[in-house]
Order: sequence, then C-alpha cells, then structure tokens
Amino acid sequence: MNPNQIQNLTDQNRNQTLSQELLVIWENSVRATHLFLTLQDIEDLRPLVLQGIAEIQHLIMHTQPEGHPLGFIGIQDQKIEMLFVDPAVRGMGIGKSLVDYAIHHLNVHSVDVNEDNPQATGFYEHLGFRVYARSEQDEQGKPWPILHMRL
Repeated sequence: MNPNQIQNLTDQNRNQTLSQELLVIWENSVRATHLFLTLQDIEDLRPLVLQGIAEIQHLIMHTQPEGHPLGFIGIQDQKIEMLFVDPAVRGMGIGKSLVDYAIHHLNVHSVDVNEDNPQATGFYEHLGFRVYARSEQDEQGKPWPILHMRL
C-alpha cells in the first residue's frame, strides 16, 4: 500500500460528511465480522461510534488515491480503540498498514478485541499482539467478553 494513502485527520478535517462515510465503513465492517451483534445492538452503537470518530485523540484513515476512505483506525493513549476496513477491500493490507502506522508513528502497544470476533483476534496475533487478560463485559457493561492484547 502506498504510504501517501494514510491520512492523519485533525479536528479541522473531521467534518460531518467524512464522519458519515466512516460510519458506513464501520457498519459494513461490523455486519461482516461482529456476528454476535443484533441489528438493535448496531443501531444502539452508532451514536457512540460517531462520538468516537469526533473525539478520539488520533484518527487515521487509509484512502484510495482520489481520497475516498477504505478504512480507519482510532488511537487513544497508545491503544487501538477502533479499526474498521470496508469489507470490499478486506485482505488487501489496509488494516495492517493502519496498525503498522499506529505502531511506528504513535507508539501503539495494546488493543481490546471482542472474544466473539476470532477474525480480529487472529489478525492482531498475526501482527504480534498477545492476549494478556480477559474481561467478561465490554466497556458499556454489555455481556460481550473482551480480550486485552498487547505487543
């Protein structure tokens, strides 16, 4: 992947149009990988995702050469808080390029993964992350076990 396709978004270029484009990527990605979520769960999570996109410390996007987003990663305090790639381009190195950027430019060393999303766990393990702890619930208190991983 061309490194020029990685864009670190500032508060100034996190506008409503871009936020909606990233929300579509999030929803399509979640529908493809988070099979444990119901349609109502996804609906309930939308406002939290939009808030995260607006407020997260570092928001990095991978784009097509003409600027259309293909995936994005959110980093807070050296931890991956969100990573979503358009399912149409999964397996093309976009997620890996975003994580590599986060590791090398933002000193990322940890991530939390839904236990019921084995594809994500395998992806992060392939990149060198290992499970060091487990929680029975997610940050919102939902009964979705979380695996805490670090490099």
